[in-house]
Order: sequence, then C-alpha cells, then structure tokens
Amino acid sequence: MSLTKKRHCMKRSKGDIAFTIANTLILTAFVVITLYPIINTVAISFNDGLDALRGGIYLWPRMFTLQNYSTVLAKDSLLTGAKITVLRTVLATVIHLSVTALLAYVLTQKDYIFAKHISFFYVVTMYVSGGLIPTFLVYKELGLTNSFWVYVIPGAVSAFNMLVMRTYMNGLPDSLQESAQLDGAGYLTIFVRIIAPLCKPVFATVALFIAVYQWNSWFDAMLYNRMKDEYTTLQYELMKLLSSVTNQGANAQTIKNSGNQVTPTSVRAAATVLTSLPIVCLYPFLQRYFIAGLTIGGVKE
Repeated sequence: MSLTKKRHCMKRSKGDIAFTIANTLILTAFVVITLYPIINTVAISFNDGLDALRGGIYLWPRMFTLQNYSTVLAKDSLLTGAKITVLRTVLATVIHLSVTALLAYVLTQKDYIFAKHISFFYVVTMYVSGGLIPTFLVYKELGLTNSFWVYVIPGAVSAFNMLVMRTYMNGLPDSLQESAQLDGAGYLTIFVRIIAPLCKPVFATVALFIAVYQWNSWFDAMLYNRMKDEYTTLQYELMKLLSSVTNQGANAQTIKNSGNQVTPTSVRAAATVLTSLPIVCLYPFLQRYFIAGLTIGGVKE
C-alpha cells in the first residue's frame, strides 16, 4: 500500500472515530433526557407521599413504600376500567384489522371500476370532519352511546390504515393473483390463502397502531359513557386522578388526616406507571413493526 493510501486510511479512520464519539455522546444525552421523567415518576410512585411533597426525589425513592400502589389498586373503578380497556383493545384490533384489510384488498382490484372513487372518498374524510356535535348526535341515534360498542364499531375502518394496507398490497406481484384465478380460485380464497399471509408485516404494524390507540384512549369514554361507570376505561380513570391534582393542597390534607401516607402526586405517579406498564413491556418486542410501518410505501421499484 502506498504512503498516500495509508494517509488516506488514517484520516478516514480518525474521522470515523470522531463521528462515533460524537454520535455516542449525543445519543447518550438523548437517552438520559428521555428516560429521566420515566425513572423519576417510578421513583415517586414508590416513595412515601408526604415525604415526596418535600421534593428532592430524582432517580430512586427516599422513603420506600407500596402504599401508593395499594391505594390505586384498591379502587374498584380502576379494576373495572382495566377489564373494559383490555376487552376493547382486543375486539377493536381484531374487527378493525379484518374489515380494513378486506376493504384495502377490494380497492386494489384493477377490474373494480369504483376503486378510485371510493379511495378518493376515504381520503376526503381525512381532511374533512363532520364535527363533534354531529358525530355525537349520530352515535346517539344509532344507540351507540351508553354502550360498550361505541368503542369498537365507529372505528371499524380507518382511512389512513386502509391506505397503508392498500399501498402494501399494490406492491405484491400481480402474477400471484392471476395464477390463482387461472386455477379457479375466487377473490375471497385468494385473499385468505395468498394475500393475507404475504401481508403479515403490514397487518402486524396496523394492529399495533390500533392496539396502542385503543389502550390510550379516554376521550370517547368521557364523551359517550360518562354516566355508565360499568363502561369506564383505565385511561379515563387515570385522567380523573390527574384532574384531582388541581386541588392538590386540600386533597393532600384530607388524605393525611385519614391516616394514609399518600398524596395526589404520589397516587398519580403510581397510576401512571400501572397504566403504562403493559405497553412499555410490549413495545420492545414489536418495535420493528413500528419501523416497518413508517417505511411502508416509502420505496418504489
């Protein structure tokens, strides 16, 4: 190797080292900034409530206790909300995925003359909404208010998720469907036996989007099922706990006089940890599907 090439390699190697060091420092700082609020919330949730009011709790509890979690778990409304949240997440994910996938498959058929018109209609709904009050009145006339199905039926089809699935299906070779049709297979058979197995990545991505949305949703519970405690959700109950913090001083004194060493701040931290735990545990195993969902349709051949 010549002297010029050696110098070039040395310069390149120093540049790579500098980039690696800078990249590591920036990413480390980003991780610290991102994780600190989470770790701080966990520390407060395990700390004595009255002691937490003094401040100075950062990465670990100063006076360890499980009283905050006992207080949260003792609320029957949270347990009811957890059951409804799990049920709505599972049912809504299955129904939404099935209906949206079938719609996306129909709109990929080149011999369907209304495919472009229906696609345009769904795109318009992404920009134009009927408004909150008309939507509420429609749901009321359909008998969906004060019922569990208001969480599932209105969101059975999503324009965005349909477009994501349609884009992915359009990228599949047409020869697969044509050869199946020559063998006498119908559209439903082709979808179930050929298209659906090939669409597992996009199905997993969309299912994850739906599940996270359903798990974190609380506004629909407040709007449509506010008078039905048996249909409350976990996040709605958490929201009510968070809203109680506005009266923190009076509430803290009341809880102190009752003999429990908890405050609204410590209870809020415990409730936040409990409601976030399932998604936090699930995400590391399925994060690659989130990345795949962001890149679907981004590359054209």
